[in-house]
Amino acid sequence: MLKIRTKRRATETGRALERLAAVEASVKALGDEDLLDLADIFAAGDPTPLREMAGAEMRRRDIRL
Repeated sequence: MLKIRTKRRATETGRALERLAAVEASVKALGDEDLLDLADIFAAGDPTPLREMAGAEMRRRDIRL
């Protein structure tokens, strides 16, 4: 039973990491205007991982809101 649970968790973790990598790739693939729009949407409110991804990509591209 423990082996099955461990294997299932490893599979779920792998899928989650693949989804996260896909989201990060999508943010990096955005054009400058779309990236600014995304950052603007998440600018207000509590910090979120998506907001941090957009901010990091904007810093990499040296663009600002």
